[in-house]
Amino acid sequence: MTHFWTTRPHPLIGLAPMDGMTDHPYRHIQKRHGNPDLIFTEFVRVERLAAGETKLLRELIYDESQRPIVAQVYGTQPEAFRRVATLLCRLGFDGIDINMGCPSSSVADNGAGAGLICTPELAAQIIAGARSGVRDWQNGATAWDVPGLSPALAELVEQNHAQLPSIYQQRRDVPVSVKTRIGYDRPQVDEWIPHLLDCAPAAISLHGRTLAQAYSGRADWSAIGQAVELAKGSGTLILGNGDVANRADALARASEYEVDGVLIGRASYGNPSVFCAADAREAEESALVAERYGRLAIAREHTILYEETLSAWPGYSFKRMHKHLGRYVRGIPGARALRRALLETDSATEAVRALDGYLAYRTHKAGETG
Repeated sequence: MTHFWTTRPHPLIGLAPMDGMTDHPYRHIQKRHGNPDLIFTEFVRVERLAAGETKLLRELIYDESQRPIVAQVYGTQPEAFRRVATLLCRLGFDGIDINMGCPSSSVADNGAGAGLICTPELAAQIIAGARSGVRDWQNGATAWDVPGLSPALAELVEQNHAQLPSIYQQRRDVPVSVKTRIGYDRPQVDEWIPHLLDCAPAAISLHGRTLAQAYSGRADWSAIGQAVELAKGSGTLILGNGDVANRADALARASEYEVDGVLIGRASYGNPSVFCAADAREAEESALVAERYGRLAIAREHTILYEETLSAWPGYSFKRMHKHLGRYVRGIPGARALRRALLETDSATEAVRALDGYLAYRTHKAGETG
């Protein structure tokens, strides 16, 4: 069937899903200033959403600029995946991605995320469950038809659905994909990937590290290349992930390992330009100081959007924005003092004042020097 995985030009260069980072404001800024080919949300636990936790909808906020936008979910109960898949279709997502790669002990030790590498039969049932939920939606199901769903959550989902552009209200194919790793405590591509290919996901995004490695060591792209060979002729796309510095690096790896796409994660912190032209200078430590000042303008925009978007939600804290602000200021003159000032802010107003004050000071100093 036709969907974005098959219709968009390859190789796809996308923003990787990152828990605690890729919320709506982050994704909006990355799309506006870097324009990645596809974007994933932070992951949401299906069992909690299926139980009616309305606050989890905060992780699923997006705007039309972010398309194609893929909702990432995790968990261990196939029936919960079925129910949540229907909700995600109703919310207008372009795709559903199942996390089978998170190495966090709170996730993997409970059998979810990368823990599923040890239980391929359950992984297959989960993929089938998600697909069943998509079919339920294609056959006319709404949030009100999802078994056991709280009326409060059903109402919110239907309100969001009613606000979608008409094309995304239509019953269409919503592809199911998987993000995983090359193995559990050792590389095991030849054992693990065939199990996933038997389930025929639309795509597999493969991080080139094992669960045991977490984010240490170097990503093994030769193992990702192995997965590409296994997937040939299957109809499943393979995307690589791990240690990708910028678009030029992504394109080079796509060519060398014949992947259908590449996801960029940590390199995007405070620097959307990693998705821009292949020779984007901001992606390198040798970037011009003027370009770094440009990142501060983006930081200002991100700060305002963060507060406007999330401040009304329960548990909101501006301090969660600090990690982003600290990364925007890397490499500029006086970064330490500015970072310290930003980490003391409690609102967008205070952070913007600190950023504007810094830029005014640097402009004055430049005038004196000139």
